[in-house]
Amino acid sequence: MADKPLRDLRLDTPEASGKAPRVEFPCDYSLKIVGDAADDFHDTVVEVVETHAPGFDRQSIRVVDSRNGKFQSVRLTITATGQPQLEALFAELKGTGRVHMVL
Repeated sequence: MADKPLRDLRLDTPEASGKAPRVEFPCDYSLKIVGDAADDFHDTVVEVVETHAPGFDRQSIRVVDSRNGKFQSVRLTITATGQPQLEALFAELKGTGRVHMVL
C-alpha cells in the first residue's frame, strides 16, 4: 500500500478560502465585554445592550473580575438580528470610553 500524503485540513477552512464563516440571523449571540473594574461598569454595559437588544435575557449576565481586580468582564447573550445591529452595539460600547474589548 502506497503512502498517501496527509491532507492539510487548514486549506478546507472558510478562513483559508478567504470567506468568513456565515452567521445565520436571528441567533443567540454570546458577548464578553471587558473594561476597567468599577461599581457601575455592569450597569453601563446593560444600558447600552438594552438599547440594541431590548428584552435580552438578563439572567444570562455574568460579571467576572480579573485576577488582580483591575478589569471586569460582563458576559451575556442576546438575540442578534443582523450584522448592522451588532456593529451598532459594538460601536456604542466602544464609544462609552469604558470598554476595552468586545469578544
